[in-house]
Amino acid sequence: MRKKIVAGNWKMNNTLQEAMALTMAVKSAYKSKGANELIVCPPFPWIAPVSEVLKGTGIKTGAQNCATDEKGAFTGEVSAKMLSSAGIQYVILGHSERRSIYKETDAQINLKVKQALAAGLRVIFCVGETLDQRNSGELETVLKTQLSEGLRDIALSSLPGVVIAYEPVWAIGTGVTASPEQAQEVHAFIRNQLVEMYGSHESDDMTILYGGSCNAQNAASLFSKKDIDGGLIGGASLKAEDFIKIFESL
Repeated sequence: MRKKIVAGNWKMNNTLQEAMALTMAVKSAYKSKGANELIVCPPFPWIAPVSEVLKGTGIKTGAQNCATDEKGAFTGEVSAKMLSSAGIQYVILGHSERRSIYKETDAQINLKVKQALAAGLRVIFCVGETLDQRNSGELETVLKTQLSEGLRDIALSSLPGVVIAYEPVWAIGTGVTASPEQAQEVHAFIRNQLVEMYGSHESDDMTILYGGSCNAQNAASLFSKKDIDGGLIGGASLKAEDFIKIFESL
């Protein structure tokens, strides 16, 4: 069975005090659901204190990005090896905000994926189309390119370290959510692409998350679909009660 995951991307939110309060609230409300995983991804400065609070709970900690290089004169960057040495288990790569705001290319994201896997991190690899791309019929081409280029030269043996997150850019932070049927259609397309890239067995084993205004009200209907294995949660992960409700919807 594929691993079911709910991951919370805090983005650039929360002071230290707010981060600690949210972490304690999530910890208090969390109840294990077998092999299902709950992950919190705070900003870089709060990763260590958040991880310390969550130690031994079963809740995993993730980062929101990593560098393309292992080490060196790259002021302001954080390497995958650094994250791994701090006990971090996951890293989000290829998020649409990194692609659009910071102009990260598929080639750069591919380098980051390789760095993360080499450091022993699991990657939440994001793909998704803009509204213009969807309306102009480019959805499939965009996703094929992001998958093939972002995962270029990633070996079969490394695939267990990769989780895919489909995030329609037009649904992120807008309050507009892809319908469960729309989301399932794209998740099935992604899984079929993974069959072409790696084979049916490997594709069947890969977790594919939905991200894009997923909340406590719509999570259950999204997660009920065959190829949707959980969610990459933005705004709703900043409220412990909502975040836990989404996790309980798995």
